[in-house]
Amino acid sequence: MNHIKEMTPPADNDDVGGLRRSTRNKARMKLTIFAPTTEVFTRRRMKYSSKDNNKATKRKVTHVDSYIENSDAGRPIGLSSYELERLENIRQNQAFLSTIKLFEAREDLNQTATPKPSQRGRKRNPVCSNSKSSVREVLPPRKSLRLQNKDAESLLLPPKRHAMTSSYKKPSPTQKPEGPILMVPLTQEDWSPLPPELIKLWTEVSVTEEKQALDLKGYSDALKRLRTDKARVVKVVKDRIFSAAFHPCNSRLLLAAGDKSGHLGLWSPDCDWGGDGVLLFEPHLRPVSCMAFSASSDLLSLSYDGTLRSTDVEKAVFDDVYRVRKGLHTFDFLSRDCSTLVVGEWNGDVAIVDRRTPGHVSIYDARFLKSDSIQAVSQLHGHPLSISSAYFSPNTGNRVLTCSFDNKIRVYDTSIITSNAPLLTSIKHDMQSACWLSKASWDPKQEDCFLVGSMERPFKVQVFHETGQLQHSLRDKENLTTMQSVTMFHPSRNAVLGGNSSGRLHLFTD
Repeated sequence: MNHIKEMTPPADNDDVGGLRRSTRNKARMKLTIFAPTTEVFTRRRMKYSSKDNNKATKRKVTHVDSYIENSDAGRPIGLSSYELERLENIRQNQAFLSTIKLFEAREDLNQTATPKPSQRGRKRNPVCSNSKSSVREVLPPRKSLRLQNKDAESLLLPPKRHAMTSSYKKPSPTQKPEGPILMVPLTQEDWSPLPPELIKLWTEVSVTEEKQALDLKGYSDALKRLRTDKARVVKVVKDRIFSAAFHPCNSRLLLAAGDKSGHLGLWSPDCDWGGDGVLLFEPHLRPVSCMAFSASSDLLSLSYDGTLRSTDVEKAVFDDVYRVRKGLHTFDFLSRDCSTLVVGEWNGDVAIVDRRTPGHVSIYDARFLKSDSIQAVSQLHGHPLSISSAYFSPNTGNRVLTCSFDNKIRVYDTSIITSNAPLLTSIKHDMQSACWLSKASWDPKQEDCFLVGSMERPFKVQVFHETGQLQHSLRDKENLTTMQSVTMFHPSRNAVLGGNSSGRLHLFTD
């Protein structure tokens, strides 16, 4: 290489005592003595610079600034013009980003935390808690028998067991025992009377006034007055909410919710029993898919475990109403006094249950029980995929509301029963999130309107007219931060509830 000055020692010094020296020493000597030229130095700096992060780049720019200032008459030592031009571009870019305050905006975004979900409501059971703060038993230190100058104990091995016997585990029960179950909150070890305020509120006779349906403008204005806040967001059950219901009392609010683990939670925002007005029970062992209050303020809850139970707060028990082994899916009332129920089972069967009789004995004529002779009174066509829910309008039954996994909400006209019910409205709505968004529900006060949760951001609850017109969207950026899988109107008051997948209820009131 012409630009490197050769300073290798004379050849007569290479051999000492007839031994030839290693060439590595020469190379090392060259690397130590000779400084690389500007071109070699530039290539090394470029290779190092490609691995720098933002902080390292800032430090290097500061070093170059001081290096140029201390250079001799503006002539930098060991840097090429390309290296200087590149570092000057970096410095100008850093200055431009500082003028637009990009770094400050990035720090503000990093410091802005996502709103934490409400911690009000159900608390961990202090009796069953396994937290680190619990008091542990202090045991004496262990000492070996050898250190105590004692003979070793002779121990006999236990008899061998069959491999199948040692690995066998008793299967967990699929249902609660038959008969009444005491209403003992999970935060208590032993039974104790329920709060008197709960019993008084539960048994209060609701006064229902005949109200005419509002026009759409007045109805939309009433919806705009609904608000929520931190005090109206509470964790009521442990897991995802499958069902919820309003107590029909209109003097104070009382809400119930059932989750996927079989728990049933009661919450009143105006009371202080339990934790923040929440009481948690476990009347079932699998998801509580359906619940409703009867005309006599009796709460019925149905579970996938095949049990349908009635809540009696005066006796403080969950009583049996109906049970099967195959599992239940949903139910509804067939009479105004709510004494007769229609119950849907997982295998497709439909049972008619009369609560006034403890058992049922029926006589059928086998000559007329032919499956091929059963015909539907009416059919609702147009669903290419599975249907997650279907409900008649609550007061007249003139409409049927269906939700399907083809991302459509449909409204059918059933005012006149025909073999093929006409389709009134088809609304495009994201229903693919089957494990969160499951159904829409009618407003019993304005039965031509319904509400449903939305997957759109920011999260909201939407109210639609049967024609597909959006009436209002309930939202709150601070307190409504999750998708509401279960939504429902209060039967007489201007109030809406929403339940999410973490067991929290959101209450909107005026």
